[in-house]
Amino acid sequence: MCVQMKAAVLYSGGKDSSLMAVILDKLGYDVELVTINFGKFDSSIPARKSAESLGFKHKVIKLDQKILADAVDMIIEDNFPNNGINHIHHTVLEILADDYEVIADGTRREDRIPKLKFSEIQSLEDRKNIQYLNLTGIGYKTINDTSERLFKLQKGESNIHNSSDYEMEIRVLLKEKGYDTDEIFPQHIQSRVIGWRENE
Repeated sequence: MCVQMKAAVLYSGGKDSSLMAVILDKLGYDVELVTINFGKFDSSIPARKSAESLGFKHKVIKLDQKILADAVDMIIEDNFPNNGINHIHHTVLEILADDYEVIADGTRREDRIPKLKFSEIQSLEDRKNIQYLNLTGIGYKTINDTSERLFKLQKGESNIHNSSDYEMEIRVLLKEKGYDTDEIFPQHIQSRVIGWRENE
């Protein structure tokens, strides 16, 4: 008899991480949606609501605010978010790898951040003896099409109240430091999952 492995899916409440959760669930993994929070702002609420709407287990893991502060310092120095967001993502994966055998996220083919290079993935898997999965082989059009078929989506301009990704707490801390986050983060439309399409 095959033992069901527990898989942590880093979860923002969006369509990408939701699709990753569905794939792993269908493959027989014991899926737990995991949202990261640093205690600066409760950005986990949208993810919790999305997880509930899909019927998945959801867990919020609170991490040291220093991780967030270091990322914000990088963003201020670069005047660009990529290195800071990647710093958080890499740190989070290292921490989760101590508690889970399988870690996944919704990173897709076109994403620039957060993203691990193939050599970084291999290193993480070898050092921590884990499996790491993402959507890198799947393109934006396919993910959009599949998500539209599976999920009811609520779309709107990204803000701290409709997403649970790393950017939300980064925005809060940057604003506290007097920075205009709209100059650092480009405006974009956020799709949050609010249920299954078949339940309409």
